[in-house]
Amino acid sequence: MKKVIGTMITSILIAVCFVGCSQQLEIPDYSDMGNWAYCETENGQKTVDVFFVCPTVYGGSESQRNMSLSDSESKVSFLSAINMEKGIYDADGRFFSPYYRQAGLQVYTMSAKEQETYLGTAYSDVKAAFEYYMEHFNDGRPIVLAGFSQGADHCIRLMKDCFADEGARELLVACYAIGWRLTEEEIKEYPHLKFAQGKDDTGVIVSFNSESEQIHDSLMIPSGTKTLAINPLNWKCDETVAYREQNKGACFTDYEGNVIREVPHFTGAYIDAERGALKLLDVAPEDYPAGLSIFEDGVYHIYDYQFFYRNLQENVGVRIEAFMSQD
Repeated sequence: MKKVIGTMITSILIAVCFVGCSQQLEIPDYSDMGNWAYCETENGQKTVDVFFVCPTVYGGSESQRNMSLSDSESKVSFLSAINMEKGIYDADGRFFSPYYRQAGLQVYTMSAKEQETYLGTAYSDVKAAFEYYMEHFNDGRPIVLAGFSQGADHCIRLMKDCFADEGARELLVACYAIGWRLTEEEIKEYPHLKFAQGKDDTGVIVSFNSESEQIHDSLMIPSGTKTLAINPLNWKCDETVAYREQNKGACFTDYEGNVIREVPHFTGAYIDAERGALKLLDVAPEDYPAGLSIFEDGVYHIYDYQFFYRNLQENVGVRIEAFMSQD
């Protein structure tokens, strides 16, 4: 009976996703397995599915703002970026992650209106891939939706578009949209969105953006903006300080996802009341520079997953267990 209900929910979700979907001739054909970085269709013993959206790896150029799926060099970087975060999610889940025409890094130097032209193209691919996954692979299985940076932005867009139906939301374990902002105004506009309030609530969005105490403006959280956040060390949404002893381990991986350095009790953190940023207590900007020209040192965006790797990994398992124990 549970599988029958799940299959019905899957059908509902597919219908919801297709409503209003902008069709572009260049959208990849996701029946072609070459357009998937990962497409694990064998059930095995894994109880859920993970649909993961890759962060920005493509720099972009004046003539090519969106990554071409025939760009083999960028696809190698694409796969490497996924591998660096895959280990957080895949212990209990089949893993699905599409290649998509992501917006290049240069796009983020444009105005919001200009950005949307290229981010919209990227999202049309992600949405098409998700729809294909739902129709052909999901079969009523619980879903962990996850992404980082641009990938997190696309996950939130999927949440707005595809999970408005109550039945569709029944499949969602959680959405880990890390490294992107989500505001109270968006929650009001899309009341079906729920932000996480603790370590084991389900059907919720988990998000945070790491920075030093000296940062007051960034691409991720522009000055005057307040984003929602949850602290991955204590799973609270208030200003309660979590000390480094609560950090189960920062993990730094190679491009195949192997942990090459692990540092228990790496840093403590608290949520800033004004910005909603996750402020780190024990990290020096000169030791972990921003790494990208669009960020100043002290914006720890590229380390969001690495600094809290073991806490996130554990939490994915906790939320899956909580979801599977529901009646």
